[in-house]
Amino acid sequence: MRVVFMGTPDFAVPSLQALQESKHEIVGVVTQPDRPRGRGRKLAAQPVKELALKYKLPVIQPEKVGSEETIETLKQWNPQLIVVVAFGQILPLKVLQLPPAGCINVHASLLPKYRGAAPIHRAIINGEKETGITTMFMDEGLDTGDIILQEAIPIPAQATAGEIHDRLATLGAEVLLRSITLIEEGRAPRIPQDESQATYAPPLTRRDELIDWHRRAEEIVNQVRGMNPWPGAYTTFRDNEILKIWRAEVIERPSGRRKVIPGQLIGIEERGFIVATGHDGSVMVTEVQRRGKKKMPAADFLRGCRMEPGMILGQTRTVEA
Repeated sequence: MRVVFMGTPDFAVPSLQALQESKHEIVGVVTQPDRPRGRGRKLAAQPVKELALKYKLPVIQPEKVGSEETIETLKQWNPQLIVVVAFGQILPLKVLQLPPAGCINVHASLLPKYRGAAPIHRAIINGEKETGITTMFMDEGLDTGDIILQEAIPIPAQATAGEIHDRLATLGAEVLLRSITLIEEGRAPRIPQDESQATYAPPLTRRDELIDWHRRAEEIVNQVRGMNPWPGAYTTFRDNEILKIWRAEVIERPSGRRKVIPGQLIGIEERGFIVATGHDGSVMVTEVQRRGKKKMPAADFLRGCRMEPGMILGQTRTVEA
């Protein structure tokens, strides 16, 4: 089939690669404009653009995919199908109606759960045990189109958002090719989504990054996993210095202690340090990062930074342990 590919970040790269290596013809790639990145904030190409240029594919980067200029380019490319994978813009009706076989999307959740921008992060933060890939025919709604195929994977207890992202990106490419084959053969199902089961995964905010030690230990660990490798969950210590926490696990609260305060450092062990939570156990922190420093095992951090039982994380004062 003649295909236009729309995508932007790393998640879309395996799908573009799989299409390029298939029998289908990619007649053009649409991706987001270059954005400032890194410490120097220099304009940099997004991953899909880099791969598309490597393949010498035609690339456009419209600020608005519904602009007249973009529509005209899409008409000239004359695709039979448009494939959308983490593109980052809503497609207007005049684009959705352009290819005869329609527009299909690869979404990183088991729709109708976790519609929206951050399905992988939100699923892990919420402690889901399963997620997956859905391909669907796009309509004007936000991830509301008819489902073509779904493939589920488990979320292991210690898995991070980055690890699940990479698995789903690879799986998404596989499910995409199967879906296109079904469309090509006229056998693609159209399964309406059950609106009563719909949930949403809004974009992450700065507030999502801050650890509230009053929450349950498992919720805090899920937050840490869901924020790894981006943007990272953090707390403060000493003089409000920010400390990102990249790895943590739930442990039973050490016995023999009197009442503790959520956020209180209650133990130091070989693997890291133990922080009291509001409910259901404590959290063992095993990997951290100070501002301007690299990630490091908590054990190494403790050798270079004095931390004593009784210190309160998330506040600036200390108390007697």
